[in-house]
Amino acid sequence: MKLGAIFPQTEIGADPGAVKEYIQAVEGMGFSHMILYDHVLGADVKAHQGWAGAYNSDDMFHEPMVLFGYAAAITSTLELVTGILVLGQRQTALVAKQAAEVDILTGGRLRLGIGIGWNQVEYEALGSSFRNRGKRSEEQIALLRQLWTQEIVNFEGRYHRVTHAGINPLPVQQPIPVWFGGRAEDLVQRVARIGDGWFPNFLPNDEGRDTIARLHSYAREAGRDPSAIGIEARVNVAGNTPDDWVEQAKAWEDIGATHLSVNTMNAGFTSVKDHIDAVRRVKEVVAG
Repeated sequence: MKLGAIFPQTEIGADPGAVKEYIQAVEGMGFSHMILYDHVLGADVKAHQGWAGAYNSDDMFHEPMVLFGYAAAITSTLELVTGILVLGQRQTALVAKQAAEVDILTGGRLRLGIGIGWNQVEYEALGSSFRNRGKRSEEQIALLRQLWTQEIVNFEGRYHRVTHAGINPLPVQQPIPVWFGGRAEDLVQRVARIGDGWFPNFLPNDEGRDTIARLHSYAREAGRDPSAIGIEARVNVAGNTPDDWVEQAKAWEDIGATHLSVNTMNAGFTSVKDHIDAVRRVKEVVAG
């Protein structure tokens, strides 16, 4: 498995020096990739009664594509991964352009993880429909791949129209890998049909093994090689011991994970040094 680190979005703060220190430390330790979570807006829970979302306006989020442009200038080997970018609330052609630019600046080191999101407040503010976001995502991916691989695109779909136009320059990777986040059964089927990989959100237990077996079955039904679909698992520092990290890493590898990332958020760390020390400890223990 390739070992990565999850950028501590909500805890790293707004100091550019801390951002740089973390990213360069992760690359310097030999991690293969870094994952970045995404939210454009946070809801004010005082105004949204009964709010049950995982994040709100008190939680800090750096903008992924802008931060990746910065990371491109201070790294040379680290794969940059959105895990995930909320695609449905964004203009597809603009995402294609931004992703292509990051891929160019990094020399082909972008992996675009996408999802449909859960935050209706964001969708409203960004002028996108929350209701049909799942259906639109497949068309969005089809258009993204055309825009990344064709100089001129003529596309007419249910939700998009591009009339003899294209982005320039095209990305290094043609197309950029598209991975999915989510857990619903229709999402598993979508990954099997059109995804390059998946960020599963479950434990590496018997239920998880069964879910991955279904993914592989759906892939074979779609005429695809299941081994061509990557699986990115996660190990949390919070609430786990070094023995737990090793056990979880082995369990994920046993059920077919191709990538594993270390999450240091919610572990009570108060500095970028704490996060860096934590990912170093996990790497030393897991990589052995």
